[in-house]
Amino acid sequence: MWKVNELSVSTTADEISNALMDLSLPVYLAKKGAFIGISQNVECDATVPVLGFVQALLPEYLGDADFKMYHGVKYAYHGGAMANGIASVELVIALGRAGMLCSFGAAGLVADIIEQSIKRIQIELPNGPYAVNLIHSPSEEALELAAVSLFLKLGVQTVEASAFLNLTEHIVWYRVAGLSENADGSVDIKHKVIAKISRTEVAKRFMKPAPQKLLDKLLAQNKITMKQAELALRVPMADDITAEADSGGHTDNRPFLTLLPTIIALRNEIQAKYNFYPTLRVGAGGGIGTPEAALAAFNMGAAYIVLGSVNQACIEAGASEHTRKLLASIEMADVTMAPSADMFEMGVKLQVVKRGSMFAMRANKLYELYVNYNSIEDIPADDREKIEKQIFRQNLNDVWTNTIDFFAARDPQMLARAQSNPKRKMALIFRWYLGSSSRWSNVGEKGREMDYQIWAGPSIGAFNRWVKGTYLEKHTERKVVDVALHLLKGAAYLQRINQLKLQGVSLDPRFLTYDAAR
Repeated sequence: MWKVNELSVSTTADEISNALMDLSLPVYLAKKGAFIGISQNVECDATVPVLGFVQALLPEYLGDADFKMYHGVKYAYHGGAMANGIASVELVIALGRAGMLCSFGAAGLVADIIEQSIKRIQIELPNGPYAVNLIHSPSEEALELAAVSLFLKLGVQTVEASAFLNLTEHIVWYRVAGLSENADGSVDIKHKVIAKISRTEVAKRFMKPAPQKLLDKLLAQNKITMKQAELALRVPMADDITAEADSGGHTDNRPFLTLLPTIIALRNEIQAKYNFYPTLRVGAGGGIGTPEAALAAFNMGAAYIVLGSVNQACIEAGASEHTRKLLASIEMADVTMAPSADMFEMGVKLQVVKRGSMFAMRANKLYELYVNYNSIEDIPADDREKIEKQIFRQNLNDVWTNTIDFFAARDPQMLARAQSNPKRKMALIFRWYLGSSSRWSNVGEKGREMDYQIWAGPSIGAFNRWVKGTYLEKHTERKVVDVALHLLKGAAYLQRINQLKLQGVSLDPRFLTYDAAR
């Protein structure tokens, strides 16, 4: 028992904190005279007035029950795709075994590596859950086609579609090729799609059925059946939409507080028109790095949350020791925008770490030269010499030779177009640096630390601030499942605190945060 005016007493604080931290049991605050007591027994003395009550709230209770059932997971948590295998096989398996969905970061990897990785995941998680990233490749359509062909060949049942500007026949092929009709006439969806978007016009396309013109194109190629084309008109292109706010990598830097409710409202509008069953769900990603942010997403209606930047600093991620250590030290403001390798010519940018790396500044310099000149030969001698020495560390002619070898195996059509187009050739040479810099970060290339391209959003800075002074401050202690559970437990704890506050119970400030050291 403790008095209202004696909340500062340490033993009293421990008692109430321990009770609130036991998420499996309800907590009652009761008052008798000048004293207030806590109880977790529903058969408490009825003559003692109850000031407030919080229900049992385990982490697995958070989020949408349909999302968890549909994907066969325990928690409404999704480890988002991070390209070049940063969302590694080990990351996918660790989260999958713990009952959480994670997308393998297939983007940027060659087909053989993707196939080997998927097979390893399927051996360890024969019944799932897992997903594989399908990234939109407007400049390299052959890569998107090859990825979908591989996913169909290997029986991948869930993809996370990211960076899409519009629907393509390849994502439609994957979706529709998995449709069949159940005995009761309902549509069976074997190929699940989680679309990560940040724009309403793109979200709308994934929330509606596949366009007839793309269905006709696939029918003409005998990639789908007439029955599947008919069924496609009865289901949306995605099962889940992730509203991607201020994330690492590809991002529009959308504010979390405006993007999520806007996408949910759009979903409701389209659902009212089509009456899909089950109803398409909306999750939230980008900017989630603390229990407060996770709870905010759930309370705003997110069916699930997605984390990427925070996971990249975990020991299972496919990032080098140097990169993970750096990520564990950055603040929220230590990120900036830089040109992306896959959409360089379009001027698309992505969010990267600026602390401890000169990648962003150097990549922006290359894009400036690309915009201002029509060929490598047009670049002034002084500028060319400077980028050869400071950025490429070799003659650009040698870089072009390496680029030829790379695209000859990856996308010969891209190479053929560049041979007769000097500006495209320049773009591919510059993309060599952008593409190599992310690989250097992953493998820990010695001597190239200042060129590491590290994708991250401000959420990692918020996470670092939250865990400061706890064992999770050290990057060597960050295990992805442990991190995820702390975030979810913290969100559940804070929800219980909110329940008391809504009942008019005033609590000492020490109870208003979740301590990651516990």
